[in-house]
Amino acid sequence: MSESFDLRDEPWIPVRLGGRSVRLGFRELFHRAHEIDDLELPVPPAASGLLRILAALASRIADEDGLRLNDGDTAEEVEEWFALRACVLERGRFDAKSVDAYFDDEALTGCFDLFDAQRPFLQDPRLRTECVDAKGLPNPSGINKLVIGRPTGINGAVLFGHFSDAAPVPVSAAVAAWHLIATLYYGPAGQCTPRRITTVRTGNGDAGPLRKTISFHAWGPDLFTTLVLGVPTPGNGAEGHDLCPWEEQLPDPLGAIPPYTWPGRMLTGHARHAVLLVPSADRREVVDAYVTWSTHQPSPAVRDPHVILDMPRTGEGTPYARPADGHRALWRDLDALLLIGDSQTQRPSTLDHLPRSLGERLRVRAYGFDQDGRQRDNIWFEATTPPVLAWQQHANRELSPYPGMAEHVARCHQAAEEVADKLRYAARLAWKLATDPVEDSSAKVKLDPKKHGPWAALAVSRFWAAAEQAFWQLATTDVIDTPPYPPFVRIALDALDEAIGPRSADVRVARARNRARTVIHSALPKPAMTAPGG
Repeated sequence: MSESFDLRDEPWIPVRLGGRSVRLGFRELFHRAHEIDDLELPVPPAASGLLRILAALASRIADEDGLRLNDGDTAEEVEEWFALRACVLERGRFDAKSVDAYFDDEALTGCFDLFDAQRPFLQDPRLRTECVDAKGLPNPSGINKLVIGRPTGINGAVLFGHFSDAAPVPVSAAVAAWHLIATLYYGPAGQCTPRRITTVRTGNGDAGPLRKTISFHAWGPDLFTTLVLGVPTPGNGAEGHDLCPWEEQLPDPLGAIPPYTWPGRMLTGHARHAVLLVPSADRREVVDAYVTWSTHQPSPAVRDPHVILDMPRTGEGTPYARPADGHRALWRDLDALLLIGDSQTQRPSTLDHLPRSLGERLRVRAYGFDQDGRQRDNIWFEATTPPVLAWQQHANRELSPYPGMAEHVARCHQAAEEVADKLRYAARLAWKLATDPVEDSSAKVKLDPKKHGPWAALAVSRFWAAAEQAFWQLATTDVIDTPPYPPFVRIALDALDEAIGPRSADVRVARARNRARTVIHSALPKPAMTAPGG
């Protein structure tokens, strides 16, 4: 009977390889990354975290003439680092000897074992003795606390089946590894299993570093390219000796947090949770888990390289990661990924300085988890764009193979948002006029901000469902000068009619409809006036 579940060689990462769905361990994944078409992990928050871990590993493995992508001396001259990355990409695969040299390093013995007694992967074995009840007996959190999507406490959302703490259902070791990663990146804030090593906030923790956010990744034609491009550009993290959690000794939970050094710690070292898995006797399943806080110390300031940063509407304060919205399609964020950025929005730093030779083949993969800031989980999602990164805006316009395309995409998105706002107002107005016998359909109407009526939500929902197709029809170089408003106005008019219902309704509804349609038509820009004699 095996006493371990070694993530280097156990098949636990689902991928698409040669048209087939297979599972690989770390070692074979890096050996065959150039053959892998896609990552198929079915839990998006776990996939998001895993990609950061894989990119950190890639920075240690990818090399050219003995220089690795995490080489600090090369990183001091960013152009030299870009040249090194280009050489790595040109090779087209990870060197097999470099892969084995890293994973077989004696200094890392046991650290990739999910159940190692001393250094379990991304876990803290001290929780066996630190998470105890008042009598000093072990006090695990329960398997449902680990598996995101199972209801526990305040979080009544059921994303992954129906389960009860009274009859806990184990999960396979592979699935437990997914949810371990998801918890470390997206775990909840607030009440947790007490960790009795202090008298301050013993049973209260902070949210995971990516909680309620959406991540964006440059997606290459194979996993090798994706992972190399996932290594952040030098200068995004602190300088110093860089270690990932599995490469160093267990941290002091009461001590200061080390600087988030580039590239490993800035990708993998932000966890606010400590976890310990409890395996079955045969080490094939996880039957219980300890989930608690890892630190209460303030985090050093560092930007995650895979998120869009937005400024508060006031224009003052600290930029924040764009939140995930389960009702918002990926194309509505596309302009923020293509434009250089301004004082209000900055695209993910890993999407800057992409190799122009790959532009025509690069898509964007997004992983989002719609949550509140503490404990409630709503929905997770994954989405991928067509190959659009060749459209990116550059400071030097001559470097862009499609000059003006990013700006055109932004205009199309802006048009859709403005028309949607007009539609929302128009549908609310129509409901007010149709149901309030006192209102004069020709007079100015004051709407109650708390009473939207049933038509607005339905109309806007139908608008966005149809607007995506119109957007992609507009987002081509062939129609870059086409005004973007008319297609969205037509869709909004249809959505309004569908929400209101049959045209044979009474006269009051007909008048309300006509007034609302006029509002939507007002979204069309007025024709430019021609000067006399022009």
